[in-house]
Amino acid sequence: MNIEQLDFYTQAILSMAALVGLTSFLMLGQGRLLRLIFVFAMQGFLLTLTTVLAAYSLNNPHLYISAVLTLALKVIFIPWMLRRQVVQMNMHRDIEALKNNTAVMLGGAGLMVFSYYVLHPIVQSSSVVMLNALAVSLSVMLLGMLLMISHRQAIAHVVGFMSIENGLFFAAIVSTNGMPLVVELGVAFDVLVAAVLFGIFFFHIRTSIDSLDVDLLNKLHEVDK
Repeated sequence: MNIEQLDFYTQAILSMAALVGLTSFLMLGQGRLLRLIFVFAMQGFLLTLTTVLAAYSLNNPHLYISAVLTLALKVIFIPWMLRRQVVQMNMHRDIEALKNNTAVMLGGAGLMVFSYYVLHPIVQSSSVVMLNALAVSLSVMLLGMLLMISHRQAIAHVVGFMSIENGLFFAAIVSTNGMPLVVELGVAFDVLVAAVLFGIFFFHIRTSIDSLDVDLLNKLHEVDK
């Protein structure tokens, strides 16, 4: 099917899916934590736009509440919290040397192709929006896991974890035409609680080893009192 023959909503969702997938791919190659946090905030902003678009096109007003929560948590609060930790630790000028950066990027590209390959037989009878939404959501989750594996900093791990949740959120909004409001409020509350717990987690790591490099945790050992 020619893309010009698709309606505006379908074209817009396909564009958003491509941009969301691109932001996850860009996160893999980021060595500076502030840039990584900025790209994560951009992904949250794209999810906000997707939710607003779905609310307007599908005449689903409660999705506007979900869009506001996404904007507040994933574009403003969580990036602010992560950036604050980076600045307090004086890590905003540090560049993390990624091991096998080329292999990581090629692995990320392979995971995106793998997502389409796995889901195409399952949803080949569905709409083009369903195929791309589910494939991009799966690739975002897999890339989030790869981000957690390939980076040493705890903040990068948090970004990867939140990116996995972004993939699930994108699939829920697009493929189900919006979750029930009570479910969306529950998910937003879980994300908020997770952000607070991560803040406490950062505090304890920082006071213990004066760094957020998780590789240093392997060097800890018990000391007899």
